[in-house]
Amino acid sequence: MTKPQVKLTRSIVQRAPKTLLHEHLDGGLRPATVLELADRAGYTELPESDPLKLADWFAAGAARGSLPLYLEGFRHTIALMQTADALERVAYEYVEDMAKDNVVYSEVRFAPHFHTQRGLGLDAVMKAVTRGLERGSQDFGVEARTIVCAMRNLSAMLSMQMAELAVAWRAHGCVGFDLAGEEAGHPAKHHIDAFHLVKRMNFAITIHAGESFGPESIWQALQYCGAHRIGHGTRLIEDMVVHDGKVLSIGPLAQYVLDHRIPIEVCLSSNVHTGATTSLAAHPFPHYLAKGYRVTLNTDNRLMSRTSMTDEYMLAHEHFGLTLDQLEKIAINGMKSAFAHHDERIRLIFDRIKPGYAALRSSLEN
Repeated sequence: MTKPQVKLTRSIVQRAPKTLLHEHLDGGLRPATVLELADRAGYTELPESDPLKLADWFAAGAARGSLPLYLEGFRHTIALMQTADALERVAYEYVEDMAKDNVVYSEVRFAPHFHTQRGLGLDAVMKAVTRGLERGSQDFGVEARTIVCAMRNLSAMLSMQMAELAVAWRAHGCVGFDLAGEEAGHPAKHHIDAFHLVKRMNFAITIHAGESFGPESIWQALQYCGAHRIGHGTRLIEDMVVHDGKVLSIGPLAQYVLDHRIPIEVCLSSNVHTGATTSLAAHPFPHYLAKGYRVTLNTDNRLMSRTSMTDEYMLAHEHFGLTLDQLEKIAINGMKSAFAHHDERIRLIFDRIKPGYAALRSSLEN
């Protein structure tokens, strides 16, 4: 006789070990930190001076069903992340926030060239962020790594520079290279030289694809650029036939992603906010899960989408019925898909994730 499934409370889910592979450093600042950095920098363009009202403003601005509109708020956070002290502080607080959310491993991504507007060089940017993450890891016990982003709408030459920077910092906690930004009109193959460099250097690639453009964007990320993971991948569902809530057939691209265990970095909240899916109920996540795709759950931008990893796990539980066992599987998927070295992935799965869930189950049974 099987035991009835436990109704998971927020407290239980908060205690569950988690992994996070897709979060933008400039999209996850604390509202209070935004205000303090603005005051310190003499920045007067913020629309609110109260942390709660500012949080409301960022969330309302992001939840307009459009990726370009979603990205508008970043002009404020980026403007405040132009000094080494500010970058180190934001990175350090990021790790502290991960610890409070019981995230045992995280990869945070950012575009270093966005942070050179007040004289910092690219290496100085990387050094400041790395220092913040390292201090945070030492203080809070979270393994934190960086991913360098290039931008689709900027030049291929700049993307090559970002690829070279990512590889140069691989010995200092940088584990991958990403391409972000608006997909429509900015195909990934325009940046193919950067990806060729990264592949030749035996480095890791994740690409935002299938968020604001269809399966062709995912195909290009994989087959032109050699992506090891897909950021978002929401519109891969368009290569499937779904009827009456079930996937009836899978197209060749979706089959390739499934067969080759390509991880999909799902971001439930932000996918609704950017219009990648019309609603949470319409999100393809449960279809991916049911068909056995290697799905992970992520926050994308905690400030903009007013979310946390606990929030994303709660959405999966409350809206899609995920059990504690399935949430453990999601966390393990994340660790298996991480760009950390194999021995580190194994260590964290067997030393942190599995024992953490075993202890949580034991406490619920007693």
